[in-house]
Amino acid sequence: MIITALPIAADHPAYQGHFPGTPLLPGVVLLDATLDALEKAGKAPTGYWEVSSAKFQSAVRPGESLTLHHETLPNGSIRFAIRAADRAVANGLIVPSSTASENGRGEQG
Repeated sequence: MIITALPIAADHPAYQGHFPGTPLLPGVVLLDATLDALEKAGKAPTGYWEVSSAKFQSAVRPGESLTLHHETLPNGSIRFAIRAADRAVANGLIVPSSTASENGRGEQG
């Protein structure tokens, strides 16, 4: 398993509206940061991808240091886990996809 820092700025704009007075990082931002980190490390699946599964286990507050733990499986999928110190934040599976979407990253929506 490879471990890398998963930086998310304490002043990320998503905190402002999610939720006023009690800022929490939305899961979609965690997934996007994970995919960006994997792409930068050259570990993201080639072509298109999709998030096959994702489980969010605890909230991320502004300024928390996160780490991304990931491994590439024999079929090209990537299993990942996100941690804040000794606390599990999220985990899931990213799989190669042959389906393109409008935005070109394989995301739906």
